[in-house]
Amino acid sequence: MSKSALALALAAGLVAVPAAPAAAQAGPVCAGSPAPTFGTATQNLAMNAKFTDYGNSNARLDDWTGGDTTYSLKLSDGRIVFAYSDTFLGKVNADGSRSPVIEEGGTTPFINNSFVVQGANGSLSTVTGGTSADPEAPMPPPQAAHWYWAGDLTQRGSEVQQLYREYYDPDPGNGTSWDLTWKRNVLARFSTADLSDPTSVQAMPSAIGVQWGSALLKDGGNTYIYGTEDYTDPDSQQNTKYLHIAKVSGDDLRGQWSYRTAGGWSTRETDSVRQMSGVSNEFSVTRRGAHYIMVNQDTEYAFGAEIDISLACSADGPFTDERTVYTTPETGSWPDVYTYNAHQHASLSSSGNLVISYNVNTLDTAEDDGVNDNYQYASIYRPRYVNVPVSG
Repeated sequence: MSKSALALALAAGLVAVPAAPAAAQAGPVCAGSPAPTFGTATQNLAMNAKFTDYGNSNARLDDWTGGDTTYSLKLSDGRIVFAYSDTFLGKVNADGSRSPVIEEGGTTPFINNSFVVQGANGSLSTVTGGTSADPEAPMPPPQAAHWYWAGDLTQRGSEVQQLYREYYDPDPGNGTSWDLTWKRNVLARFSTADLSDPTSVQAMPSAIGVQWGSALLKDGGNTYIYGTEDYTDPDSQQNTKYLHIAKVSGDDLRGQWSYRTAGGWSTRETDSVRQMSGVSNEFSVTRRGAHYIMVNQDTEYAFGAEIDISLACSADGPFTDERTVYTTPETGSWPDVYTYNAHQHASLSSSGNLVISYNVNTLDTAEDDGVNDNYQYASIYRPRYVNVPVSG
């Protein structure tokens, strides 16, 4: 198979690959209940086809054709909101390519965050800021060379509350695409009737370098806020990502946060301690009976392909008994393609099935060989969905 044919097949999820072996069935007994068991994961063909069809439809030329992050929230009225970070809009050509982005002389709009809303009838629609002719991110950059990437989101009454991470490029003129620096966390509040523009944006705890909003979970009268400390050792340059946990009483993220310490909780963010290593910048925590399930793409190895599940008896951990439930076939099957930031979608899952998404991207840009693969193959830069059977 040629490189081009293989790329298209991989991007469309058409390459058959061996499924990851069934994970060893073990785990903590919580409140007298044995741990759930997990079966062999398979591709979620319906969800993958849904977003492939939507991204390629060209029914509108100011809507989603690809993005990453991929959180979801089911609203009380039945709609499902999918939240994305970097997002391509515009047209997908008949050969599966897209024009370069406007900033590079093409016609493709590119924004740093967006929403896609699934209506009651299952149809999808894209929500951006700005206008149809000049779309902008719903959370536009606060200044030049800054942008917001999406964290997890939750509903409180008639509003959606979403944590965002602000990043900036300290040297925007050097042409390096990986030159980015985290600055702070903010909370945006949107009306459920209008996600195109927040009603308010406020600064959130950011004193210790933790990117809060990697995951959110309502449980036991509290909302738990999970964060990632993205730490690079100044001597070895080794990067390690650590889990931190906070909580707020009720469902309003503007309330007083408490932070998990080695022995309890503190209202001082500086008292927050590392809970485990190897977490992604995005993951998920959900509850199943007496157990709490963390879905995480292991970052102990750079650009790793393993999607793992860990279990706990409490929302604040400890999360143990890590097992791999899926190995992403895109990673390593074609040079430069990698996958990242897997998490479960409670909005799509059921009692017997966990629906998990992960992001796909490529390191191959025009800087390497004159061709940007995300332009040549529009379907690379889209989430993939898998089903993980679960029982118990």
